[in-house]
Amino acid sequence: MRFRGKRVFVTGAASGIGATTFELFRREGAQVVGVDLTAADGLVHCDVTDPESVTHAMTETVDRLGGLDVCVNVAGTNALMPFADMPLDQWQNILAVNVTGPMLVTQAALPHLKQSRGNVVSVASVSGLQAQPYFSAYGTSKAGLLMLMKSIAVELAADHVRVNCVCPGGVGKLPTREDAGERLDIPDGIDMSLLGRMRGVLPGVTEQDDIAQAIAYLASDSARSVTGAALVVDRATVW
Repeated sequence: MRFRGKRVFVTGAASGIGATTFELFRREGAQVVGVDLTAADGLVHCDVTDPESVTHAMTETVDRLGGLDVCVNVAGTNALMPFADMPLDQWQNILAVNVTGPMLVTQAALPHLKQSRGNVVSVASVSGLQAQPYFSAYGTSKAGLLMLMKSIAVELAADHVRVNCVCPGGVGKLPTREDAGERLDIPDGIDMSLLGRMRGVLPGVTEQDDIAQAIAYLASDSARSVTGAALVVDRATVW
């Protein structure tokens, strides 16, 4: 019960890592408001790229919880595609969701986090730390998110607000091109051998709960001396 009495805001809470993180905080005693662009029972609607939507969701959260201790930016989007084929509108959407979204959410949360001496945890990616083929827009967005959060961590240290990132590798097992295609919509012309460069070092499969546990650690008092970190959580996804 690391988060008994804590008030937590989680984006991207309708599915995947966001949903797993939402449930983990609840199990550990937190009052949690989850938001997502996708409608789901018990969640607040929020388009993280829309300032008005973010402001509305944060206001509703603070009114409901009476304040805020932890802001978790999970919402994100991706596309696996050769750079030469990347449409401008898709490029702009990936940067809007993955960089501008966390910026808007963190700005909205900031007055409340300063009051509670809370913290921010954002989900970046190993794609923001190392070059990976066919993820030019995604990698660019996650590298930008990492630098945004590291910059904020320095700015907010005097306010006792910590800011950290978790950097997942591939989450879940992708043993064949067909299975990978179901998740990533792999287009024709992709050289699957290049994707081997994306493998982590540890054997096994990274599960969504592995990422949620890393988020919870950084949000907890156990990480009270940690800020500006980029915590890599990356087992060797099998392609």
